[in-house]
Amino acid sequence: MSDNKTSNSAADQPYEPIPFAKKHRISVEDAKAIIDRHGADRKSADKEGRRVSL
Repeated sequence: MSDNKTSNSAADQPYEPIPFAKKHRISVEDAKAIIDRHGADRKSADKEGRRVSL
């Protein structure tokens, strides 16, 4: 058994721009910028996506 703690779950991966843009009702360009800034940190990306959508 290996103690390797790496995970490939969706929560560990960055968002795709189009679904993220649709989720937050923002432009794909804004979504790409947010994803570039936050990478795989989905919690921070979602927080900024909600802020931008207002």
